[in-house]
Amino acid sequence: MAIDRKELGRRLRRAREARGMTQEAVARYLGMSRSTVAQMELGNRAVSGIELSRLACLFGKDLRSFVADEAPDEEDVLIALFRLHPELSSQEDVLEALRRCMALGRELTNLERLLDIDRDLAAVAAYPLPRPRTKWEAIQQGERIAVEERRRLGLGLAPLPDVAELLESQGVRTAQVTLPEDVSGLTLIEPEIGFFVVANREHHILRRRFSYAHEYCHVLVDRDQRGLISRGGDRDELLEVRANAFAASFLMPAEAVHRFVYALGKGRPSRMEAEVFDEEAPVRARARAAPGSQDIQLYDVVQMAHHFGVSRIAACYRLKSVRLITGPKLEALLEQDRAGRGRELEKLLGLPEPDHEAQRNEFRHRFLGLAFEAFRRDEISRGKLVELAAMVGVSASEVERAIVELGLDDDEYADLLLPEA
Repeated sequence: MAIDRKELGRRLRRAREARGMTQEAVARYLGMSRSTVAQMELGNRAVSGIELSRLACLFGKDLRSFVADEAPDEEDVLIALFRLHPELSSQEDVLEALRRCMALGRELTNLERLLDIDRDLAAVAAYPLPRPRTKWEAIQQGERIAVEERRRLGLGLAPLPDVAELLESQGVRTAQVTLPEDVSGLTLIEPEIGFFVVANREHHILRRRFSYAHEYCHVLVDRDQRGLISRGGDRDELLEVRANAFAASFLMPAEAVHRFVYALGKGRPSRMEAEVFDEEAPVRARARAAPGSQDIQLYDVVQMAHHFGVSRIAACYRLKSVRLITGPKLEALLEQDRAGRGRELEKLLGLPEPDHEAQRNEFRHRFLGLAFEAFRRDEISRGKLVELAAMVGVSASEVERAIVELGLDDDEYADLLLPEA
């Protein structure tokens, strides 16, 4: 049974108030007067489909939640995020990115449902832990969870493959979206979306890889939060400290780092001692490494970063955390890297440069592939396909051209084809 105007107006008002928005702000967004918005919320004015769609996007809600027979759950992801980050109400760039991510998450979920792609959300691992009380406790928790999750996944000590693919295999949806520079990623958890992890599309491929691992920790441990935004300014927050510790250990297990450095002939104590016992008395042997032979250099860091698929900076800090280098040595290595020597060494050693652009568009390829398949099966309309494509920066003319090239067009739409851009 369809809801009436009064109920729709009440839901629109509750959604607006939950976002901390005024009627004036909504009016500016829709390009209408405040009094018109007030009449919509009172149920005295009809709301068009286009207006409702724009309001759903503005409030970060599924359009269906406004017209469903049962009242929607008031505690959604954006409300949870506002409670955790009250300053969001004044950060329109972050809010817009959140709205875009939630819309993408819902559309991706809907496409998978239409195509009978099942994700067993109950199978996504969870590690119920108390909230850390100190940074030390946060680091210990993060590293311990990383070890346990690697063991659960049977990863051993090998470098991780594509992290986004790993998360997808565990029932977590992933995406790359342009976010504000200070936001490295975010995690959304709600019934309409499931587990949805986003990395900043504009960041370097290796930073995005770290971000995916960071957000995966939030999925595993911080599920009660429903939504989390990872920003550089919040790096001292205990949940962020834990997630960063997890990401470093998940990508670069301590034992694997030690083994890699040992293989370079380094990382051993400067003085070593061993004993052999023959049931009567021990025989002792001592050895001392040549002075300077154990000193880790920037070319060692470059090779380690390439091996584990991380940035040179992340590799430096990991070497420090597993006590293979000292604080002063860390600063010396970072200074050399800031001077550009790390990049020069990569070229000198012949290490391949990742295809940043191809990786950056990975989500767009996957999202559009699902959309075209749904269109081919008549699960979505041509107009919906164009709308979905626009969400990932693909124009209507490109979509129409692809429809023709893929043989998905028919005579009914032949005269609607748009010229090449």
